[in-house]
Amino acid sequence: MRERIAVQPNIHFGKPCVVGTRITVESVLELVREGITAADICRDYYPDLSADDVRACVQYAIDLIALEDIRMAEAV
Repeated sequence: MRERIAVQPNIHFGKPCVVGTRITVESVLELVREGITAADICRDYYPDLSADDVRACVQYAIDLIALEDIRMAEAV
């Protein structure tokens, strides 16, 4: 799935996009957040995308969160 997402400094200021498009991962995730299915996203919003592209956007977000180093402040 990683090969479906690219970060290029000259496209959307380096925001991650679906390869071969100017469609940002963020834009796709906003639609997913609204409960829109991958099939509907591809049909109604981004016909250049496939369901695998939508899944790759979700996986990209999951991978970013998995890399986060979260530190909790101790209660005083």
